[in-house]
Amino acid sequence: MALFKELKKTAPYIHGGSPHAEDEPILRVSGISLRYDSGRALDNISFELRDRERLALVGPNGAGKSTLLKIIAGVLEPGAGKVSIRGYEPGGHICIAYVPQRSQIDWSFPATVADTVMMGRIGRIGLFRFPRARDWEVVHQALELVGLQDLARRQIGQLSGGQQQRMFIARALAQEAELVLMDEPLTGLDATSQQDIFTVLDSLRDRGVTLITAMHDLEIAAERFDRVMLLNRRMIGIGRPEEVFTPERLIEAYGGRVRMLPGAAPSLTIDDTCCEECHIHD
Repeated sequence: MALFKELKKTAPYIHGGSPHAEDEPILRVSGISLRYDSGRALDNISFELRDRERLALVGPNGAGKSTLLKIIAGVLEPGAGKVSIRGYEPGGHICIAYVPQRSQIDWSFPATVADTVMMGRIGRIGLFRFPRARDWEVVHQALELVGLQDLARRQIGQLSGGQQQRMFIARALAQEAELVLMDEPLTGLDATSQQDIFTVLDSLRDRGVTLITAMHDLEIAAERFDRVMLLNRRMIGIGRPEEVFTPERLIEAYGGRVRMLPGAAPSLTIDDTCCEECHIHD
């Protein structure tokens, strides 16, 4: 049951839905803090997102990226501060879709691709009710959009890493999500699979979806996202990549992992245990 436990807790759809204040931003995070027994996980995080915007969360391992996503999704309660989706708390919003790290999912669970995508419809259908023809139509349309229509009956563990991520995006589409939170979706994917993911993400923007993605690769964050947030338990910077990825801020975020490379063009290299080296030129 690990698969369904993880997907159910990361999609707060069981309360039906909350109203929207259309004059409010899609997301407002105000003074979010959280402390574990081992120490502070997040310290006074505040920012807003606009419709269709793409924000990359970057920072070292243990920076609090996953924790922040789960607080926004309504999975974790913050120790202080507030999250609002169109002016209302995240609990009950079926418009939020959370895509967890693939390592958190039990891929041996005997579920098909179509069944997993259908889980995104539960908030529309209601608990303990059977899907209707219209719900299956939405599921198959979502699978077609991500290029998995021919794999609908395949067991989820038989998919490649890139196909698994596209399945989760299809689940968000079936959910009719307006805000999608993705935790390290590119980890372990080759360049071709990463490009496939971004092709699908581009289609989400066309559908009015706002996106927050946690990642380690600074170059991809700078090239593919409207804004970036540099995070290490507190927000070190947020804005356009060229404004945030300065040597001073990167050193502040990554500490001893940052080294200056010799050469005619000064550059920094960041050694992170969870990713390949990321190079930023000054």
